[in-house]
Amino acid sequence: MLADIFGVDGVIVLIVVVVLLFGGAAIPKLARNLGSAKNEFEKGLGEGKKASSNANPAASNGTSEAADAPPPAPSPVTDDPTSRS
Repeated sequence: MLADIFGVDGVIVLIVVVVLLFGGAAIPKLARNLGSAKNEFEKGLGEGKKASSNANPAASNGTSEAADAPPPAPSPVTDDPTSRS
């Protein structure tokens, strides 16, 4: 994919620059961290899909508590201009 965009020479230069910037020892750590981040992301996507397929529609959008709660009581009117004499 990168070879299509930059060409073979560009990919080689890119690899050399990355090795110079991060050092040879940091490259495996970087690749390992990227791999674990990808795995965690895919795991989270799978859990989200599983949770959304098992939940009812009201709970999936976060409105289950609001649907179960009674409506708020109206506030009392303390300054009614018609009650004055």
